[in-house]
Parts: sequence; structure tokens; C-alpha cells
Amino acid sequence: MNIKNTAGFIEDLRSYMLENHSDAHHVMHNLLSLDRKFLLHSDVQDSLHQICDGERGVSLRDTPLANVMELTQEAAFDANWVYLAIRRRIGRWAYLAIHLDTMDVQEVSVSEFLRFKERLVDGSGETDVWQLEVDLQPFSREFPKPQESRSIGQGVEFLNRRLSSRLFEEIGKGDKRLLEFLQVHSYRGQQLMLNDRIGSVKMLRRSLRGAVKFLTQKPASHPWGEVAHELGTLGFEPGWGREALRVIDTMELLLGILEAPSPDMLEAFLGRIPMVFSLAILSPHGWFGQANVLGRPDTGGQVVYILDQVRALEHEMKQRLYEQGLEIEPQILVVTRLIPEAEGTSCDQRIEPIAGTSSARILRVPFRDESGGIVPHWISRFELWPYLERFTLDAERELLAEIDGRPDLIIGNYSDGNLVASLMAHHLGVTQCNIAHALEKTKYLFSDLYWKDNEEHYHFSCQFTADLIAMNKADFIITSTYQEIAGTEESIGQYESHNAFTMPGLYRVTHGIDVYDPKFNIVSPGADPMVYFPADEEERRLHHLRPEIEQLVFGDNADGLSRGVLSEPDKPLIFTMARLDRIKNIIGLVEWFGRSEVLREKANLMVASGYIDPDRSGDTEEREQIERFHELMDRYKLDTQVRWVEGQVDRERNGELYRFIADHRGVFVQPALFEAFGLTIIEAMSTGLPTFATCFGGPLEIIEDGISGFHIDPNHGGQAAEKIAEFFSSCGDDPGYWDRISKGALKRVAARYTWKRYAERLMTLSRVYGFWRYVTDLERTETQRYLDMFYALQFRPAASAMENKAPQSQ
Repeated sequence: MNIKNTAGFIEDLRSYMLENHSDAHHVMHNLLSLDRKFLLHSDVQDSLHQICDGERGVSLRDTPLANVMELTQEAAFDANWVYLAIRRRIGRWAYLAIHLDTMDVQEVSVSEFLRFKERLVDGSGETDVWQLEVDLQPFSREFPKPQESRSIGQGVEFLNRRLSSRLFEEIGKGDKRLLEFLQVHSYRGQQLMLNDRIGSVKMLRRSLRGAVKFLTQKPASHPWGEVAHELGTLGFEPGWGREALRVIDTMELLLGILEAPSPDMLEAFLGRIPMVFSLAILSPHGWFGQANVLGRPDTGGQVVYILDQVRALEHEMKQRLYEQGLEIEPQILVVTRLIPEAEGTSCDQRIEPIAGTSSARILRVPFRDESGGIVPHWISRFELWPYLERFTLDAERELLAEIDGRPDLIIGNYSDGNLVASLMAHHLGVTQCNIAHALEKTKYLFSDLYWKDNEEHYHFSCQFTADLIAMNKADFIITSTYQEIAGTEESIGQYESHNAFTMPGLYRVTHGIDVYDPKFNIVSPGADPMVYFPADEEERRLHHLRPEIEQLVFGDNADGLSRGVLSEPDKPLIFTMARLDRIKNIIGLVEWFGRSEVLREKANLMVASGYIDPDRSGDTEEREQIERFHELMDRYKLDTQVRWVEGQVDRERNGELYRFIADHRGVFVQPALFEAFGLTIIEAMSTGLPTFATCFGGPLEIIEDGISGFHIDPNHGGQAAEKIAEFFSSCGDDPGYWDRISKGALKRVAARYTWKRYAERLMTLSRVYGFWRYVTDLERTETQRYLDMFYALQFRPAASAMENKAPQSQ
């Protein structure tokens, strides 16, 4: 349910609580009996349903109190009060305080709610009256935003509808700004689109009509080069199209905009303007390379994502420049960290060409400590904050030299890359795009409230500050799914969780990011179609790899890189592949399997993750997970039913491995506690492998439960195991069932998740946001200055404090 009238529902609740004191007290007492200061939505729901299912539950159902409890995302308790965070609808919140004796109900501000939580954690909300409070809402009061939740993630469509009508309604102003925008485009001294022969909108219209009339007398395939002189005298320069038909089409789009602009027409025209020739992609952390890196700490799906992204973007950039008649080789640089102690990887090479591209390359820049010395060793993504400001300056200098000018678009990745992108884009005056991949705040329960407890290892004081700055500085933000932004009707999204939160003793955020902001756009990635294709495409299969894969799956453990030998190899395989960390929950899946006799009877489990020997891992959390894995193998006696091999980094072989599992009528399981998107899910589905994936995060949107795969709840492992077992039972009863789910997966991926669609959309977004940035104050100058101050006064001291504790370079 949704609540639109806050005052009305509070008054209804207040009346109910006073008139039904016993029932109200019963509900509150049940929550209090959990004996916890903070309760989540699931805790409140479980408690409420327990009462509703009891003898007295009938009188509580469909009451104002039950309705409010259904919408409660968080509850905080002390001896006298309970404070509730009510999500009235997606992205819209109210906060209530209920006195536990009188049952009086009061609406409180978000600031009061956060201060109450602070008091429960360490008392700071009561004693620190002047704690820093971050409120970005006043800066966007006049900025147009959608009001309907269905419009979230469709920012560019909304902007085009609202701003195009507003801009061109002012007679003469919009046309003139568009003319000025077309006059600024050039490439290394070559003027594009318009020259100085066109000095007014009236002259532009006249020249467009003359050019179209002239070109209609030429064959459709007549090249620009043979009419360049004539069109140049009319005021036109290259960039309109390669051949006459394309030029006419582009010019008629512009004439239509000048006559009666429409959002679709404006987007189509802007998508053709040659304005993105080079771009920089920032991804500092981890081991960024093309071989021998996947599975290392902090190195997984993001590396795969970016490399596939680069190949798709280069192809799209070349295609658009070609169609517009320009012989220009686009430049794409992935800027990452150079690691001298490269451990057999290429991470110590300054420049590395990217395979599958014409000219894209990796540019590596080292971290330097405060004395200027190069930091030689790998650094965890949680420890790199002190180095990023100096890295930004060094990377900017090398980037400008490498591409001989500034990039036209800067794309940040993850918290560190997004912060660097924000600093660099602001300094260079370039359009900035952010891609979060995963926001750590939603991964770790109450990580904001108890940030001090995690500071030594995770340094959330820096990371959450960096996220807040970067997401508000970005011109536009790309997400893979709607849920990444705004969750569902029942659960909040990753970005939505940054709207209001507190870090006691540091600062509280009353309005951090608005999920209705039109900077949000959903652009879903895909899987490399050359690597991940259906198992039944026999002519494309890598049959020469089959002996290797059979040894990997069914072999012995002589090399020390595996554990477990499957005694019944004819059983179907349950396959999973991910980093071995707590969030990916591989250990959870092993335990579900170990406990489920039914599932163990029907299938074998294969895990590709981590190392077998914990001493080979340099990551504390991974070592703990490895030791736990061995303990579960021993406890449940799994060595004949579970095959555990070390993390697999060969993508070509992994693609064939998915298909091998499909040949054996197996399934892929992604059991993460939370997954922002789930690239391995797309990979598995692209091969036709039926997939079970977590219901928390992007997979809930990717998979249509029971049609193109299945959702599982990682918090209820027994039920998840039962659901997988039921699938195998259904396949036994109905031989066509496996094939139907397989075809559903292939159909879903083809319709929604391809790199071609991704690249087309990103290139259009970059042009549209670049246009609106030029003709309006879309960059929001006041917000930028506020964030600059927040960076200087909050982030820099926190990062500096880390640097003083960090080991020096060698």
C-alpha cells in the first residue's frame, strides 16, 4: 500500500492507538520483546504476522496500525519511545515517534529521527547539538523532477520532455542556444557542423532549406566529400552525414526541432552530433588487467564489465563517426592503478592495448605516498582513500598527454573511481557519468550507525562521504536495474538508502540523494556474445577444451588446486562461481547443500571460487571463508558430492564450462546476500543454463521467477535448497521443463541485456546530458560549491588521517 496524505494517516493512527490501547500495546510489546535497539522491515513484518496469525490477530488486520507497520522500514527503541521510518511510497518517507506508555503518536523530522538513533548508539545525538548536518534538498527545489515512481531511472526522457518545452517556449532563446551549441563543435582544429557563415537562427533555417533542396537532386549515396564545397558556402561543415540521404535526414531533424520541437526528435538529433571522440574510464582499485587477475581480491565482475563495455563503446563510437562522415579514430582509455609488485600480472605495465579493440588501452598510474614515493604493493579498496587526490592529478596529466587533449566524457566506476571522476571532470569541465557497481553501505548491516566499529578495516567515514559527493556531482548516473536506484514497493534501493542516514559523531545526512533526480538512467549491460552463447550452437562450441573441462569437473585432486571427487558423475551439476567473500555467500550455498539430503540425492555441487590453500590468499576475509569451506566439507562429509576448484579466470573456458554444465542438465546458482546486478547471472543465462539467484538486488529484476529462472532468498537456505530440489524433480517428471526454462533465459537476455543496446544508449545519454549541461545550469553550480566545501572539510581530513597511519613506500 501507499500513503499519499501524511497528515491524514497520522491522525487515523493516533485515534486508533488511543481507542485500541490493548492491541497497540500488544504490537509494541511484541517488538520490544526482541530486545534489540534497531529492527529492520523484515523483523517488524515477522512480528506483526505472528500476531495477526494468532487468536487476537483478526482485530488487528487492515487497521491503521497494521498498515503503518507494513510500511515501516526501520524501528528504533528505547525504554520510553519507538521511532519509525515509514516509507509511504518509493522514495517518499515520513517519521513517527510513539510513546510506549501513552501510545501517543507524533510526526518527527528526519533530523529528529536520526538524532534518536545517535542517542541509542553512543549518546551523541543528545550531547552533540551542533553535529554537522548535510542537506542537499534546498539546492534542487526549483529543479524539475518526475513525481511518479515509474519514471525513476528514465532521467533523459524526462529532461527532454520538460526542458525542451521550457527552453523553446521562450521565443528566440532556445533556438539561439541550440545554434550556439552547434557552433562550438570541432576536432583538433577542424570545425564541425556549422561555420561562421551562419550567424543567426534565421540564416540557419534558410541554409538548411537550401541544403536540403540541393541534396535532394543528388543520389542518396552521394558522398559528402563531393558536395563539401557547396555546403560549406551555405555554412555547413562535416558532421552531418557520410552520404546525401543521411545528411538530409539530419538536417530535416533540425528543421523539425526549430519548427516544433519534440523530445524524441531532439534526442534523435543530438544522438547524431559528433561530440564524443575520446573518453576516460576510471577504475583505480583492484588488479585491473586482461589475464591472470580475475578472482584476486577486489577483482571480479567490474573488470569484466569495463573490458566488455570498452569493446562495445569503441564499436558504437566508430559507427556513429562513420555514419556522420568523419574519419576519426575514437580514443578510449581505462585509467587504473599501476602496481609495481605485479605478481605475474600486467599491472606493472603503464600502457596495455585492450584486446578486441582498434586503439583502446589501459593507462596505469601509480599511487604515491605523501613523500612522493611510489607505493609498490596491492592495496585493498577500503584502504586507498589517502592516495586518490594525488592519483587524480597524476592521472589527469598522463591522460591529457596520452590522448593529446581533454576527454569528452569521463566515466567513474565504484566509489573510488567515481570520486576521482568527480574531481577530474570538475577540473577539466567535462561531462561526468557515474557507475556504482555496488554501494557498500547497503552490503553491511547498520554500517553507518556503527561506522566507528568498522573504521579500522573498512574506513566507511571516507567511503560513504566519497559516495555522497560523487553521486551528487555526476552529470548522469547509470544503473543496471531499477532496484539499484529505488528498490521495490517493499524494499529500499541502494541509492535510496543514501537519502537519510547518520554516522554518529561524524555527520548526519537529512537529504543526500533523491531517487527522483533525472540524472538516473537504467542502462543494463550484457555478456560478451562471442564468449557466452547457447549450448546448442554446436558449430561455435570450443570442443578442443572439453578434455580440460572434464578434468576440471570430474578429475582428481593431484594438483592441489581442487578438493572433492564426484562419485556419481551422472548426476546433474549445481554450479556456482564467484569471489569467496561473505557477501557472495558461497559458503552459505555449501551449507544449504550439506544440510539437504533431498538435494544431495538429486545433484552434485560444483564450486569455482577462491583458493584451496588459505595461505595462498592475501585477503583476511577470503582466508576465513576458505577455512570455513574446509570445515563444512568435513562436517557434512561432502568430498564425494562437492567438487571445489579454485577461481577460474579464463573467460573462453568459463563460457564453455557453462555450456558443459548445461549439457549435463545442470543449473547455475548465485546465492549472494546482496547483488547489485549479477554479471555471472547474465553469462549463465546467455548460455541457456537455468539460473537460481538471490532475490536481493538486481537479480530480482533480471529473472522472471519461474519463467526465465528462479529467485531464492539467501536468508532462508533451507527453502532455497528445497526450491532447487523441486526443479530437478520437475525435470524428472517433465522432460521438457529444463528446456522451457533454458529458452526463457535466452529470450530474456536477448530482449534486455546486450552490450549493443548498452553502448547505443550510453552514447546517446552522453550527448543529451552534454547538450543540457551547455544550454542550462544542469551542472547545478550552487550544489557543486557546497560539495567542494564538504570535500575539503570532511573527506580530506578523514583521508589524511588514514595516510598518517599507512605504511610508507619502499
